Amino acid sequence: MRIKVTADSTCDLSPELLERYDITLSPLSVIKNGKPYLDGVEITPNEIFSFVDHGGALCSTSAVNVENYRKLFSKFSPEYDEVIHVTIGSLFSACYQNASIAAADFPNVHVVDSMNLSTGQAHLVIEAVELGSQGLSAMEICSRLNAMRNRVQSSFIMDRLDYMQKGGRCSAVMALGGKLLKIKPCIAVRDGTMGMVDKYRGKYEKCVEKYVKDQLKDRKDLRLDRIFITHSVSDPAIVQLARDTIRKYADFAEIHETFVGCTVACHCGPGTLGVLFITK
Repeated sequence: MRIKVTADSTCDLSPELLERYDITLSPLSVIKNGKPYLDGVEITPNEIFSFVDHGGALCSTSAVNVENYRKLFSKFSPEYDEVIHVTIGSLFSACYQNASIAAADFPNVHVVDSMNLSTGQAHLVIEAVELGSQGLSAMEICSRLNAMRNRVQSSFIMDRLDYMQKGGRCSAVMALGGKLLKIKPCIAVRDGTMGMVDKYRGKYEKCVEKYVKDQLKDRKDLRLDRIFITHSVSDPAIVQLARDTIRKYADFAEIHETFVGCTVACHCGPGTLGVLFITK
């Protein structure tokens, strides 16, 4: 069977990985100054950061609408035996609901709720491609993805709290206190939602090193085929530090580096870094 895998733009896969796995994205909209822009097509995270840093209001995101999903599915449904679309988690966005409505018009289109975002979602997208290459049917693949999604470990450490403050996720007092005390929050996806699970204090480099260590050290349940470093960090030395720390505590076959997409950029801002992986 020929199976095509598509996904929402929120999966934050690099152009190289999109080409390698032949994955087509459906872009969400980013609302900047009241005007919508297609995620990754008409706007980038760095443009969001520049807009906010120059006094602009925090940008927001909007789900892919039903009609745009229909256009995507109508393109690939006739060309492939089956189409699998992996959406951003249904508790983050209406994408899953809209994609499911659109897919009802196509008997060979299947929609999977990743219950995740960023490269946590990407793990399931790549898994769908790899399972398809093994000859599994679309129904079997979707069943495996649904069973796997709670084993995807997605978290980020943040250098700045001003984006969370502007988004109403922390008070101005907390943001100021965090800046003065050099507190770096760690947010993670749990049961399809995101919240703060830990916090680090000190220089960002040391916090990143400690964060990666805490995620990986002494774990016997890691699936070691791949891990993502997904970030909005401008200093390559910090990203390299994360990579070196991963290698110190776990022997992953592939370490993929990707830049955060617009959804993470809107909510977390610059200086955000996460290591995202799967457990057994």
